[in-house]
Amino acid sequence: MQIENFFYAPNNQKFICKNLEEALTKGLDKNSNIFIYGIIEFPEVEEYAKENSMPIYRIEDAFIRSVALGSGFAKPYSLSIDPIGIYFDPRKPSYLEHLLENYEFSDELIKRAKKIQKAVVASKFSKYNHLSHQEIKIDREKYDKVILVTGQVEDDMSIKFGAFGLNNSDLLQMVKERNPNAYIIYKPHPDVLSGNRFGNVSKEITDACANEIQTDVSIDSCIAVSDEIHTLTSGAGFDALLRGKAVFTYGMPFYAGWGLTTDHRKCERRTRTLTLDELIASTLILFPRYISPKTGAFCEVEQTLEELKEEQERYFNNRFYRYKINLKGYLLPRVRRVVRSILKPFKLKI
Repeated sequence: MQIENFFYAPNNQKFICKNLEEALTKGLDKNSNIFIYGIIEFPEVEEYAKENSMPIYRIEDAFIRSVALGSGFAKPYSLSIDPIGIYFDPRKPSYLEHLLENYEFSDELIKRAKKIQKAVVASKFSKYNHLSHQEIKIDREKYDKVILVTGQVEDDMSIKFGAFGLNNSDLLQMVKERNPNAYIIYKPHPDVLSGNRFGNVSKEITDACANEIQTDVSIDSCIAVSDEIHTLTSGAGFDALLRGKAVFTYGMPFYAGWGLTTDHRKCERRTRTLTLDELIASTLILFPRYISPKTGAFCEVEQTLEELKEEQERYFNNRFYRYKINLKGYLLPRVRRVVRSILKPFKLKI
């Protein structure tokens, strides 16, 4: 299991279960910790936890995850583990939101955040880091500004709960309507480009609303050439803030509502005005749990960044290693879909 190293337990008693009955058989009791990946509801488990005053921790990828794609089964090097909610669901509080709203940031922590920002920007890191960095050239004299519109996976939970009914097509059309003289770059989500997830926009809409579509270069390269980044809930908006760009949100991502972005919507719980350093301190230092890409042991964000940089360089410079990673990312999701389709009549899960 790819996330097992993120958790510790007495005598290494860690079990992955599909339902409450299986968990009780394997020893679940009121002294156990319960972790659920994502926002999936398990009513029996949640009721058991409530009756026994047990917190449920929600697990999700954090913000600097890996070189290759999670949908291609690349191992994560950071996770968010939240006892309150989940950071991409603005309908209710999360632990990240609690930190952003309430934490008292020390001078030492702020200095650390500044260093981490420099390291992330220097390494051109984002959540995924498998696309090459290239300069994008645009004849700026013909346009008022350059806008990057970031596509997302349309069946992703962050869209379902954080985009308020909008999708990629809606976003592109809204941006074009409000910025008729801008040069618009549309960047589809890498999971969509890989064929692992859904989120394509029709050619009719991209032809009408985008000046170019960028598929083979990194999000860092697209942000670098842009004056503004417009997004529903994408983590690319956070990447853009780290790089000093103007960010416009049309949903309610975790980094919106703190005075750092121009927001189409408002979250009444978010009353604090933050600095970028405070956002970075919460989002990249205090909130996630990190492991070493080399050893799988717990570590701080600085070590993960350093070792991830080494892995990225290996990916770019070692053709065989890159081919192996890409082949795995292509084959495994497709094999899984085939197996699921075979097992579906028998109501079995993998």
